[in-house]
Amino acid sequence: MAVNMRRQPLYDQLVDILSEKIEYEYRPGDLMPSERELSERYGLSRTTVRLALQELEQLGLVVRQHGRGTFVADRSAQTTNLMQSYSFTDQMREMGREPHTTILEFSEIEADANLADHLGVREGDKLFKLKRLRSADDIPMMVERSYLPMRKFLSLKRPLLESKPLYEVIEHDFHEKIRVAEEEFFASIARTADAHLLGINEGAPVLDLVRTTFNMSNEIVEYTLSVARADQFKYKVYHHRGE
Repeated sequence: MAVNMRRQPLYDQLVDILSEKIEYEYRPGDLMPSERELSERYGLSRTTVRLALQELEQLGLVVRQHGRGTFVADRSAQTTNLMQSYSFTDQMREMGREPHTTILEFSEIEADANLADHLGVREGDKLFKLKRLRSADDIPMMVERSYLPMRKFLSLKRPLLESKPLYEVIEHDFHEKIRVAEEEFFASIARTADAHLLGINEGAPVLDLVRTTFNMSNEIVEYTLSVARADQFKYKVYHHRGE
């Protein structure tokens, strides 16, 4: 069955057709027809089909895995609600998923002007940098780069971070009670290094998150930059009408 020869670009027509099938026929995790199959079915070139699949990926409707094919993205309630009190480990466990954290880097650095401004420290002050890959059920979910003021965590060592969640370390081992965490996020696309770690294509949709965590004295104890897979997270807002 060929698509209609309308003024709408052919790949846009195919995006509409496949979006409808994803909405009403396919299930999350289903393997989509291959480029060749779609090309033959709709009478389109492989280039046109590839453009349509790229568009669907950018919309967060499919996930393309190199060497395996294109799969319908899971946008169900099992995605993470970013509006809840944030703890990746706790949230994954509450959802019945098995969290796992891989520490990719733990190092001492000096604060540049940008980090000093965001952490409320002086330029040149010592910081801990912690880079982690967060996964659930063996699916890469998020790459996090956290910065901690060293003066607050002088005895912090990598084995401690490998044995328990960061917030547990902050509150229980270093007695820095967390008062609030402010978080902003932005739609973005995956850069090469992050895409490789997350198992997605370069240029795939992601969420860039910026989190600043304060203790009870309103001092910043954590500044984190995260890149999250757009097909694994959702943002939910409740609006209450005033009387």
